[in-house]
Amino acid sequence: MSQEELLLERWRTLSPTKQQQLLSIAEQFAIADHAQRPMLASSVGRRSLQGLWANLGIDITEQDLRDVRQEMWSEFPREDLL
Repeated sequence: MSQEELLLERWRTLSPTKQQQLLSIAEQFAIADHAQRPMLASSVGRRSLQGLWANLGIDITEQDLRDVRQEMWSEFPREDLL
């Protein structure tokens, strides 16, 4: 008897409440198994990051980016690291 047949046979002997509990446990296993699978780059599409802050009213301009880059790189290379 295969494991599938054995599981089905045991499931049929359970009360409806226990059957529902077993189905819930099986669903948890399926979710955990899916979460442990490595995501393939081809299966995951890249989404725009604008959606992350769209409802927050944040507006990042090109000038903001230039200012931050200039601030970050203004002290590079540092003398104490050479």
